Amino acid sequence: MNNRVLITGASGFIGYHLIEAAQKAGLEVHAAVRPSSNVSHLKKFEPVFVYPEFSEKNALKKLLHEGNYSYIIHSAGATRAKNSQAYNAVNADYTRLLAEAALETDIPLKRFVFMSSLAALGPLAYTDEQPITETTTPAPITSYGASKLLAEKYLEELRALPLTTIRPTAVYGPREKDIFILFKTLNKGLDAYIGTKPQRLSFVYVKDLAEVTVSALLKGQNGRQVYNISDGFAYDRYALADSFKAISGKNPRRVHLPVGVLKLAANIMELGATFSPVAPVVNREKVRELTASNWFCSIEAAKHDLHYRPQYNLAKGIAETWQWYKANNWL
Repeated sequence: MNNRVLITGASGFIGYHLIEAAQKAGLEVHAAVRPSSNVSHLKKFEPVFVYPEFSEKNALKKLLHEGNYSYIIHSAGATRAKNSQAYNAVNADYTRLLAEAALETDIPLKRFVFMSSLAALGPLAYTDEQPITETTTPAPITSYGASKLLAEKYLEELRALPLTTIRPTAVYGPREKDIFILFKTLNKGLDAYIGTKPQRLSFVYVKDLAEVTVSALLKGQNGRQVYNISDGFAYDRYALADSFKAISGKNPRRVHLPVGVLKLAANIMELGATFSPVAPVVNREKVRELTASNWFCSIEAAKHDLHYRPQYNLAKGIAETWQWYKANNWL
């Protein structure tokens, strides 16, 4: 039986853990990476490396035909870009081309799992009593979220595709680099927040995300499904820092920065990056995302269909992440 899986975005943070989980499940992994990607951290897995050209459907068809894949996990994407056109090109257009190539190639495709994001739906108001569900009306507040939603719409139009869509909330864990910025700030003694309004946040530890993604890949399914993924809890805005304090023994100073000051800084950073090929770390959309009041989502669908049982709450996940950062000299 062909148990070969193509994992795109394999050199990234989530990709690393997807490879680990897929091999644990007995799958033969082909890791799709860029020729310029650093893959030294993947060599212990000994995957087959492939180098797709996502903008060329014929090249994708050739790669898929040669790989003869039964499964595809499409995790590659842009989390930072200069504008909506750049996000859409990578996150939506490339996704559509890969899916179309899979349908137009004679491979024994059993399941195509698309790694979307809860950002495709957007947040709720803090006063909303019901969490975000798979049927919540999408209202993304960032170009990133809109590009993921566009990708979902493209895939929905391909009715023959055996599709499962995964929408994780904020993902953290070993090798993650964005939430790691918060770790560095906390480690230096500063616990900073934007504004003072209450928030309801959600997180998922990367190992839980990888496990449920592979479960979605292998579960005998008819039709098409979408699952929101978190650890199942709603956290206040201080929970991550409080977990950090508990494991590190440190007590960083807590400060609240005015929203207006961050918006001004974001405007300045965007202006400064006008002629740079690199998008700024903080922009106006990032401020909107960080100040959104309610990202709590339901995971009942994944629990019911995939028997998803998260093994990590925030405290346990932060403890393991902290230990990894320390052991690998990131902190």
